[in-house]
Amino acid sequence: MRHLPLDHPGTPDHRSPGRFLWWMAKGQWATLLGGMCFGIIWMSSQAVMPAVIGRAIDLGIADKDTGELLKWAGVLFAIGLVQAASGIVRHRFAVTNWLIAAYRTVQLVTRQTVRLGGALPRQVSTGEVVAIGTSDLSHLGQLMDVSARFAGAVVSFVLVSVILLQTSVTLGLVVLIGVPVLMLGVAPILGPLQRRSAHQRHLMGQLANTASDIVGGLRVLRGIGGEQVFHDRYRRESQTTRAAGVQVARLQSVLDALQVLLPGLFVVVVVWIGARYAVDGTITPGELVAFYGYSAFLMIPLRTATEYANKIIRARVAAVRVCRVLALEPDVHEPVEAAPSPPVGSDLYDARTGLLVRHGLLTAVVSEQPDESAALADRLGMAAAPVDGRLDEDVRLGDVPLTALSPVEVRHRIVVSDTGALFFSGRLGDRLDVTGGGDVAAALETASAGDILDALPEGLDTQVAERGRSFSGGQRQRLVLARALATDPEILVLVEPTSAVDAHTEARIASRLRRHRAGRTTVVTSSSPLMLDAADRVAFLRDGRIVATGTHAELLETDADYRLVVTRESADLTEVGR
Repeated sequence: MRHLPLDHPGTPDHRSPGRFLWWMAKGQWATLLGGMCFGIIWMSSQAVMPAVIGRAIDLGIADKDTGELLKWAGVLFAIGLVQAASGIVRHRFAVTNWLIAAYRTVQLVTRQTVRLGGALPRQVSTGEVVAIGTSDLSHLGQLMDVSARFAGAVVSFVLVSVILLQTSVTLGLVVLIGVPVLMLGVAPILGPLQRRSAHQRHLMGQLANTASDIVGGLRVLRGIGGEQVFHDRYRRESQTTRAAGVQVARLQSVLDALQVLLPGLFVVVVVWIGARYAVDGTITPGELVAFYGYSAFLMIPLRTATEYANKIIRARVAAVRVCRVLALEPDVHEPVEAAPSPPVGSDLYDARTGLLVRHGLLTAVVSEQPDESAALADRLGMAAAPVDGRLDEDVRLGDVPLTALSPVEVRHRIVVSDTGALFFSGRLGDRLDVTGGGDVAAALETASAGDILDALPEGLDTQVAERGRSFSGGQRQRLVLARALATDPEILVLVEPTSAVDAHTEARIASRLRRHRAGRTTVVTSSSPLMLDAADRVAFLRDGRIVATGTHAELLETDADYRLVVTRESADLTEVGR
């Protein structure tokens, strides 16, 4: 399967679910066409069987001609073989179409997720993306699945109508007019069903998001005794979703009932008319049997047609959600014309705060508001959300704004590791060495994470659980730090890298970090005296501006506000000390 960039002209139109479905169908036209061809053969074989049975009755049984009876029995057997073979192949194409549609959707959403990066959680909830992977892709696949049978239903309906018209104009017209009328009888249900399905899908996305929040914050909930609150919240939302599902099921049950009732009434009408013609001698007994067979057979295309309408409704609802995700735009775009790369060793400067990060130094940023320093760290790595619809152009590497460089180059040269960084499941060694050439042993030593590795029976071959939940908070933080150090970027920005470890471990990390990153640029946001004392330069951030710079000792001596933030003294104690 081809992998196209999302801005390629051959990629889906995000504005319309109908166009998206058409694009999906075009992308797998060969298997769809194959399924339709064999679907037509399969259902047409069933359509002609009543005619063959009728001929066998009239020419073989009624005329007591054994030769004719054997001949038509042989024809019936051959048609049965064709039907069986075509049915097998049609089913294989149907499954293939389902899988292609479902997993193309997975590909599109996954590639869009990678393309959006950090912008994804800011624009759409986790539950919304999860719901696409659990229900929407199934509905899209089912539409492609039923298309082969629907094509066969249409062709077989036309074939039966032609046969009936040749035998009896009245019966032929009853079929040609009656079937569309039956379909119109189902149509009023389809609109409300689509609206209720869309509402249920929305609630399912919200419920999945709540479940994700509960699972992600289970430890915190247990710590503050909030399990029952969130349990009640999930229960209320699940009951609301269940009620919406019941509303959908009510209409769905009516539609399913009509799929049986309306074709059944149609069979009664056709058989009644055919029986009267047989009594009058207008048609033969064999033709009457054939008419009954046609009437019974027509239930299949009728039910297939209503099923197809139902699948279209569900697929359109799913396509709306998929299109909504595919239409999202990343915060960072490739510049129209990338600027020349700044030389290695360039300083990093943020004009908004006045922070100057000198090459080769360990610079610490202190703020009374941790969110403020974390936002600065994101801005230094061009990972912050846009302001007023555009990215901040105040951060420069050398003399070049980061927005003028390719995002790939910025991500390669500047790595930001924040406190929310997690692990994907898989082998621990692979999770730590994301570049494939990092010095994992040295990184683990610097992060004081050797004891974690020693406690694992399989060492680096240990399988990491989803989101690294098998590790404690402090262990996970040290492993995240080791992963960041193993990338060995030109500029490394660490957000509160030691907030979850004890003082002895933090002291070891602080002293080792300076040696490990010697000669390269490192920025650390922290208010820990142990980390600040190891920094070459400390910048004090207050109200969005750098108001003081110097060593930790110098700022403790000269800046009372800095001392308040770092030592956690009260203002009264500070005045007394003065």
